[in-house]
Amino acid sequence: MNFLAHLYLSGDEPKVTVGNFIGDFVKGRNLADRFEPLVVRGIELHRAIDHFTDTHKIVQQSKKRLAGKYRHYAGVIVDVFYDHFLSSLWSEYHPMSLADFAQKVYKLLNDHDAILPEEVKRMLPYMIRGNWLVEYSKVEGVHQALSGIASRTPYVSNMEKASADLEEHYERFAEDFTAFFPQLRDFAIEYLQSRNKLTDRSLPRT
Repeated sequence: MNFLAHLYLSGDEPKVTVGNFIGDFVKGRNLADRFEPLVVRGIELHRAIDHFTDTHKIVQQSKKRLAGKYRHYAGVIVDVFYDHFLSSLWSEYHPMSLADFAQKVYKLLNDHDAILPEEVKRMLPYMIRGNWLVEYSKVEGVHQALSGIASRTPYVSNMEKASADLEEHYERFAEDFTAFFPQLRDFAIEYLQSRNKLTDRSLPRT
């Protein structure tokens, strides 16, 4: 999953949210030597979400639709596509408006600048200025996100062209997301509850 989904799936604990957000930028296993426990929990949640997603048959179905053209980048593209559907259907999943949620998250990340990896520190101002979390709701926002990722990959990926595939197979990808995401949300709820033992930190079940 991409940024918006990871942030949504973090629950209400701020440091878990920060850890989940930076998960892709933190390598290795010795997390406790580098981060405090709640941030570690967020990083571990990020990795658990990625494993659940990458091995799920519905997600594999989405990837298969793109694999012939984009090969191993299909998974990255599907992550962004799914953030598009979460963004565009946001009111079905969260009581707070997406605009307000995004501003809350941007402030949270800025407030925890001291623990952000350098790559995140460089990226975050662009994310805030472009309001990526809200812009995901538009196909143009998907195009911009994939173009940005493509520009950072060491090989030619053609990901910047994938928004056309989203438009061509829009209903199929939407069906995949709608079937998959509630399962992922329940997985994240159970993961957090098993570690927090605090049901009031759960994600909203709407």
